[in-house]
Amino acid sequence: MGSALPLGDPAPADGLLPASAAVGADDRAFGVYLHVPFCRVRCGYCDFNTYTSDELRGARQVDYADHAIAEIRMSRQMLEASALPARPASTVFFGGGTPTLLPADDLVRMLGAIRDEFGFEPGAEVTTEANPDSVGPDDLVRLAEGGFTRISFGMQSAVPHVLAALDRTHDPARVPLVVRWAREAGLDVSLDLIYGTPGESIDDWRRSVEAVVAERPDHVSAYALIVEDGTKLARQIRRGELAQPDDDLEADMYELADDLLAAAGYEWYEVSNWATDASHRSRHNLGYWRGDDWWGVGPGAHSHVGGVRWWNAKHPSAYADRVTAGVSPAVGRETLDDPTREVERVLLLTRIREGISIETLHAGGGHAVAGLMADGLVDAKAALSGMVTLTRRGRLLADAVVRRLLDDSSELSSRT
Repeated sequence: MGSALPLGDPAPADGLLPASAAVGADDRAFGVYLHVPFCRVRCGYCDFNTYTSDELRGARQVDYADHAIAEIRMSRQMLEASALPARPASTVFFGGGTPTLLPADDLVRMLGAIRDEFGFEPGAEVTTEANPDSVGPDDLVRLAEGGFTRISFGMQSAVPHVLAALDRTHDPARVPLVVRWAREAGLDVSLDLIYGTPGESIDDWRRSVEAVVAERPDHVSAYALIVEDGTKLARQIRRGELAQPDDDLEADMYELADDLLAAAGYEWYEVSNWATDASHRSRHNLGYWRGDDWWGVGPGAHSHVGGVRWWNAKHPSAYADRVTAGVSPAVGRETLDDPTREVERVLLLTRIREGISIETLHAGGGHAVAGLMADGLVDAKAALSGMVTLTRRGRLLADAVVRRLLDDSSELSSRT
């Protein structure tokens, strides 16, 4: 039913934010994430805060849109009372779970509440995730008519035995159908893949990437499988029923995907994401990586405004009880100190194609760049222009690059 919520301070029932959250808000974009925590079945690898019908313990899917709308209305009032400037939403993202298990009309109603409370920037990006077997052509038309601009399909693989290992329920043959229906409805399309599944060969992975390229989506995500504690997959690996993902094979798969996607005209813009051009990058996710503000609606959803992070009650029943009572659904929060914010800034900006400005690094971080160039982890031409930008080898070792940028800075600072 999802990973445990982080530790933090209790969140105030009135949801008010400290004055520090408003500092610089006019210079930050504002997005809304709406979590729909329902799934038809639980995938064996999934550690998200999701619930099948027999895990809801009194919460009802049919009531969910009304509860989310109540939080949306509350959120605008809380931001206003906290002296945050009124900002229209530049992006909205419906994630899950499987948002499209709810009727399309419910998704459109929730989107309408966001529009009513915040307004949208011109050309706002509005995305929903979907499983290929959770939507039909009429649903997609309704979503497009209701204001959605983009859909992200959880394809994961084109190979039946790989999908079976992941407990995915859709037929690979349905993916071309839903892509065509989405196109006909006027929606931009993203396809999501997972690589490194136990039993998946490099040829299986090639087949999946080639299947994606054949559909010509606007955007592609490819994530290495992570074995999370407490999941069915972790138990299967621990019992020896499945093999642990192989790091070297995953690296080969990443390089193959990058080669195939680049040859097809896609450019990487974040370690795990490619787009046909800059206009089709996920602006919502870029907001996360750039440290913008967002309000997370729904059970277990996380929010971030001006260095203040908070999270909602995890179970749909507990969440519903709080919003029905008119109190903030947030149960914990933390105000990030300057060192933590700096670590996150370096961690996130390093992952994107534009990279991070060398002059914004601590002295030791700047000093580390030469060594990273020599090791082939940072693009030399970009570095000479003042930016740390990862090479493909650097993308494979992104965490190590970040450690060197941060560790070198702290070591040098301790000597000065």
